[in-house]
Amino acid sequence: MKNVGVVGCGLMGAGIAEVCARAGLDVVVAESSDEAAAAGRARLEASLGRAEAKGKIESAAAVLERIRLVTELKELADRELVVEAIVEDEGAKIELFRQLDEIVTDPDAILASNTSSIPIMKLGVATSRPQQVIGIHFFNPVPVLKLVELVPSLLTADETAQRSREFVEGALGKQAINCQDRAGFVVNALLIPFVLSAIRMLESGFATAEDIDRGLVLGAAHPQGPLALADLIGLDTTKAVAESLYEEFKEPLYAAPPLLARMVDAGLLGRKAGRGFYDYR
Repeated sequence: MKNVGVVGCGLMGAGIAEVCARAGLDVVVAESSDEAAAAGRARLEASLGRAEAKGKIESAAAVLERIRLVTELKELADRELVVEAIVEDEGAKIELFRQLDEIVTDPDAILASNTSSIPIMKLGVATSRPQQVIGIHFFNPVPVLKLVELVPSLLTADETAQRSREFVEGALGKQAINCQDRAGFVVNALLIPFVLSAIRMLESGFATAEDIDRGLVLGAAHPQGPLALADLIGLDTTKAVAESLYEEFKEPLYAAPPLLARMVDAGLLGRKAGRGFYDYR
């Protein structure tokens, strides 16, 4: 697969587009507006500029030449693989997959989702080709982290799963693990309850955010604490994943704490908003 499409050029979408372009693939990124596309291009330029400065790539400009940003989904018609990376909203993703099914003309094209929690089956049955729908879940920051979760639904063809693995490991040089189509997959099903537990500890006044994070970094050798990690993930995304897990399993440990809900309501979403559990302004 040489021609890749990405829907969404936020933090994750831009990262997916970047790693594909760095691997020599032709990439078309669809955004919802000219403003969003401009913001996405600025995000790509900044990331690739850092990579060039660190000697990880020879030329940021050369990589950018392989990425085309558009504002019309129809520009993805000729893609062999399209990866959806829009907001973590089930209704929005289902509607997008309906549209992609009509737009993408290659009968063998794979339609993939970068969702971290929404069942792939629900996305697959929104199309006429559920056998070619799969979850390809990258991790933030995409250019740095090696792991990708491959999530076939009950209707995903073995050939689709194999082609997706070849793309992830062969073309992109990342490492894939197989996951069942369950909310949260492997990593978030383990990670989110841990993060929520830290939020409850802060909410109860048991310890400060700094001491909770310092305790896990220095006492458990974690690269960063759970509250700093929540800020990196985005508190809105953390809440959305928690709600999907709770909806699926009805386990209390997956329920979003009131503090998390209030922070999301207030727009305190973490690094991307300039403030979350810590102030980044």
